[in-house]
Amino acid sequence: MSPGPKVVYEFGPFRVDPDKQVLLRGDQTVYITPKAFETLLILVRHSREVVTKDELLKAVWPDAFVEEANLSQNIFVLRKALGDTAEDRRYIVTLPGRGYRFAAQVRTVTEEGEDVVIESRSRSQTMIKQIDHESTGAARDLPGSPRDNAIWKRALPIVAVLVFAGLGAAFFLHKRPPTTLGGTNSVLVADFTNTTGDPIFDGMLRQGLEVQLEQSPYLSLISDDRIQRTLRMMNQPADARLAPELAREICERTSGAAVLEGSITALGTQYVLGLRARNCTTGDMLDEEQAQAATKEDILNALSQIGAKFRARVGESLSTIEKHNTPLAEATTTSLEALKAYSTGLQLLSSAGSAPALPLFKRATEIDRKFAMAYAYLGRMYGDTGESALSAENTGRAYQLRDHVSEPERFFITASYDTQVTGNVEKAAQTCKLWAQTYPREMLPHALLSGLIYQVTGEYEGAVQESQKVIEIDPDFTIGYDILAYSYESLGKVEEADKTLQQASARKLEIPWFLLHRYRIAFLKDDTEEMKRIAAQGPGIAELANQESFVLAYSGHLREAGKMSERASQLSLQAGQSETSALWEAGKAVQEALLGNSSAARRNAVASLDLSSDREVEYGASFALALSGDSAQSRTLLNDLQKRFPEDTSVRLNYIPTLRALLAINQGEPAKAVALLQIAAPYELGAPESSIHGFFGALYPVYVRGEAYLSAHQGAKAAAEFQNILDHRGIVIGDPIGALAHLQLGRAYAMLGDTVKAKAAYQHFLRLWQDADSDIPVLKKAQAEFAKL
Repeated sequence: MSPGPKVVYEFGPFRVDPDKQVLLRGDQTVYITPKAFETLLILVRHSREVVTKDELLKAVWPDAFVEEANLSQNIFVLRKALGDTAEDRRYIVTLPGRGYRFAAQVRTVTEEGEDVVIESRSRSQTMIKQIDHESTGAARDLPGSPRDNAIWKRALPIVAVLVFAGLGAAFFLHKRPPTTLGGTNSVLVADFTNTTGDPIFDGMLRQGLEVQLEQSPYLSLISDDRIQRTLRMMNQPADARLAPELAREICERTSGAAVLEGSITALGTQYVLGLRARNCTTGDMLDEEQAQAATKEDILNALSQIGAKFRARVGESLSTIEKHNTPLAEATTTSLEALKAYSTGLQLLSSAGSAPALPLFKRATEIDRKFAMAYAYLGRMYGDTGESALSAENTGRAYQLRDHVSEPERFFITASYDTQVTGNVEKAAQTCKLWAQTYPREMLPHALLSGLIYQVTGEYEGAVQESQKVIEIDPDFTIGYDILAYSYESLGKVEEADKTLQQASARKLEIPWFLLHRYRIAFLKDDTEEMKRIAAQGPGIAELANQESFVLAYSGHLREAGKMSERASQLSLQAGQSETSALWEAGKAVQEALLGNSSAARRNAVASLDLSSDREVEYGASFALALSGDSAQSRTLLNDLQKRFPEDTSVRLNYIPTLRALLAINQGEPAKAVALLQIAAPYELGAPESSIHGFFGALYPVYVRGEAYLSAHQGAKAAAEFQNILDHRGIVIGDPIGALAHLQLGRAYAMLGDTVKAKAAYQHFLRLWQDADSDIPVLKKAQAEFAKL
């Protein structure tokens, strides 16, 4: 064998490159499947000749029996790619009962400009045979015919061995000593160059390599959030392909250490995967790896190999690699289609948010019912959109499959399970601390600690520290600023919260929740004009509408609060979020109950339960029913919560003791109520799940304990509880108990005989409610009590 010139085929505006297995129209690649490309190549090589269906079936599927429909599908794909229509068959003509003919004139072009016939081909060698048609006196057999495919089939194993042996020797001889990355050891994975013509590899291989590299405690990957922000600064579209040059520029702009450029090439039925690591600043080659896959199904194993080789080459110890090196097929899925859907979902999550990404993760779980991380992200997406029951269902499924993931993914799934399913934030905290210790460059454990754990336990200073770590690790992770602002608000540090949002804006980071934060900050500053201005900017944001509803109830505008709550509920239903709508209904029931409208509270409580049996919905409904005097129904919901969520921290240490104490007060047993609330004391300043998502429930154990002391005629102790609420206005925000605490404080002082302080507290409440709805029972009672003072 001797190497020959490169051969391509041209017809019309198209060019067929057998070496690269690509179809080009001008300079643009026309994407078709590998089998469709093989079909086209045979037809092109037999231009103007009839190729029977049987010949095509045997040539394209030499080792398998397939139905004729497979061939018909290939022809359909080709006609669509070439622009053939039913009225104008310019390229592929069907000969009924016989086969197909390629009708266009085909020009064979070589580097030397000679017309040749290629007998057999591999990625590294080409056999050229000049054919003397006159001497043979026979019609020519072009490569791609059944006969030539038989030759190719016999030659391929030998050629492949020679090619890979040569490549292996070259890499062995040119192997460089380990290259240690500098700085933060952060790397950016570019999109793979895919010359196979199979679009399934687009995006999927990049995600697979990231999963492999994320197992390394030594490396950190430049996040998609940082990539998206940098693309915006470069005026590039959010879905821009991370080609090597673009990826290197992003890497340099984000102070990364290296950019990884991957490639995949088909060699007959085999595949070659390559990986090059370049210094982001200088462009110098740091490493070059390669692996082969005998079949499509072996590609994930080959990707795992080159990932592990790269980790070793850049300085990670072999012992660490062995300890943290779950094969990719085990860490993700054996299905390339499922991994493709999963990777596309992650891209959408970064560029467009949870709602658009959700269907992709769902599709991944439908393809592979054992894809643990797809279930985990699906659970996270449902959680982000307020669908807690669906979130728990999918996260629970991920937890059942957690033995088939990598170690960082197992940390993620376990922490998600404890925060979203069992609700046991103490266990989640242990997991996250170990996660952060094992992977010190990983941002997520700090995000979970600050956003979902320390908020519930009331450790707001800890939440500030952890969210600051999140921003330090990934300054373009938008949610980090969201959590930090929330934590500062809870501490009453309004200026720091405002500065946090300004920092995010300076980095051109913006999400709808930032508008909600600005509204809350304006509320804490008593700036009603700013609140109105902000509210006008987000008429379609359900969370903002619901927050407005609570602020209206806080100032006694109960009818307007009801309308705004209804608006929030409708916005959620329009978005397909029935559980969120139910939560808004439960919150409305709580508002009505706190302000003394018992019948309305019971109606809203029943309406919320018709939509969902979510734990926060049941808690809100049970609280409203207990306040409204329906102790029997409230106790039924209480028992259901205790039975269904025995581990949940908010349920055990907040919801259950608060509800039991309310029921004890209803039974005339205030001392028992105080005793029942002792268990809530450690976390009573925390923000339970109902407060985080529904804006009600924060400091309710404190409020009910104050009620119990009033019932027991212990004015001093009651005053201390209500003052505690007033001292933590940033936690309560617009919950009506923040306004009612002034009224209850006045009652406590009146009970103590301190008329001056009692009058001051009553007057403060009445000023807050100076233009409130006049028929609210609480207001009428307060006015009567103040008159007696």
